This record gives sequence, C-alpha cells and structure tokens, in this order.
Amino acid sequence: MNLVTPDLGLLFWQSLIFFTVLFILAKFAWKPIVKALEERENVIADALSAAEKAKEEMKNLQASNEKMLQEARLEREKMMKDAQVTANNIIAEAKEKATEEADRIVYNAKALIETEKNAALAEVKNTAANLSLQIAEKLLKKNLSGDDSQKALVNEYIKEAKLN
Repeated sequence: MNLVTPDLGLLFWQSLIFFTVLFILAKFAWKPIVKALEERENVIADALSAAEKAKEEMKNLQASNEKMLQEARLEREKMMKDAQVTANNIIAEAKEKATEEADRIVYNAKALIETEKNAALAEVKNTAANLSLQIAEKLLKKNLSGDDSQKALVNEYIKEAKLN
C-alpha cells in the first residue's frame, strides 16, 4: 500500500518542485501570459466596438439611404406634377390656337360670303338695270299708241326676262 499513501519525503520534494515551478512561472511566464491575454482581450473588445460602430454606421447609412429614397420619390412626384402641368398648358395652348384658327377661318369665310353676296347683288342689280334699260329701249323704239298695248308689251318683256 505504499503506492496509495505518499511518503513524507516524496510529498516534500513534490511540493518543493511545485512551488519552484510556480515561482519561475510567476516570475518569468505569468506576466507575458497575462499580457498576451490582456492584448487578446483588448483586440476582442476593439473588434466588438468596431462591429458596433459598423452596425451603427450601417443604421445611419440605411437611414440616409431611406431619406435619399424618400427625397427621390418626392422629386419624382414633383417632376411628374410639373410634367402634367406642362402637358396641360401645352394642350390648353393648342386648344386656344385651334379655336383662334377656327374663328379666323370662320371670319374669313363670312367675309368671303359677304363679298360674294355683295358681288351677286351687284350683278343682279346690274342685270336688272340692263333689263330695265333694254325694256325701256324696246318700248321707246316701238311707238305705241295706247295704254293697253304698252301694258301688254311690258308684260311680254317681263315674261321673257323671267325665262332668261
């Protein structure tokens, strides 16, 4: 049973070696290990803060993008409204010009009709005057003795004039 119960000398030497190794580790290795762990901790903390900053920047960029998108939508709506107003103005101007042109054509047509009417009336008057002159001329050429024969002659010439 010597294997299970340690001897006092063995326990002494093991304790002495343990504390010596512990002292050497504390003196030479413990500080670099702690320093390396602290550096690692700082690197991880920096990475986490950088990730938080990146996350915050992403939120800001997303908000900025959303704001720009909203502004673009508003600008597009404004442009559409302006285009609609411009189109309506162009249509109104075209209608106005068409109305003016139609009025001008109607006015010119009325003036032409009036001119033609006046010309036709003048021609009718000239024709009536010529006919009257011809009738008078014929009446004068024929020396008539009585009123009945003059009336019969006038009626005859009027019938001839109506036929022509």
